[in-house]
Amino acid sequence: MREALAAAREAALAGEVPVGAVVVRDDVLVSRSGNRMVRDRDSTAHAEMVALREAARVVGDARLAECTLYVTLEPCAMCAGAMVLSRVGRVAFGAWDSKAGMAGSVADLLRHPRLNHRPEVAAGVLAEECGEVLKAFFAERRGA
Repeated sequence: MREALAAAREAALAGEVPVGAVVVRDDVLVSRSGNRMVRDRDSTAHAEMVALREAARVVGDARLAECTLYVTLEPCAMCAGAMVLSRVGRVAFGAWDSKAGMAGSVADLLRHPRLNHRPEVAAGVLAEECGEVLKAFFAERRGA
């Protein structure tokens, strides 16, 4: 999660909402990204999506069953859906997202009983630190 936090901080420096994600397989970092929506002019360029795409390329398979995705913010519906479709084995997230979170806040897409894959989920990993990065970013944007 510390590596995901570093990616989130880098995203903030680039003017992006500071969310970071990494994919790890057998204790080896496979991919790492921060949000890239502004830089790429792509609404799907969330940190998790970019990290999943790169991990699939590096691993050589769209299925990432042996991987863990660490992300600093609870995944949205798009990202949670991509995690299910890529068969990620485990998802660990930091801060909860009461407005769009799909790992328990708004709904729980990652563990929905009707889906054919449900990754293991670890919630609230370094939640306070992950939340502080977001709070500081938005406070600065509002001029507080």
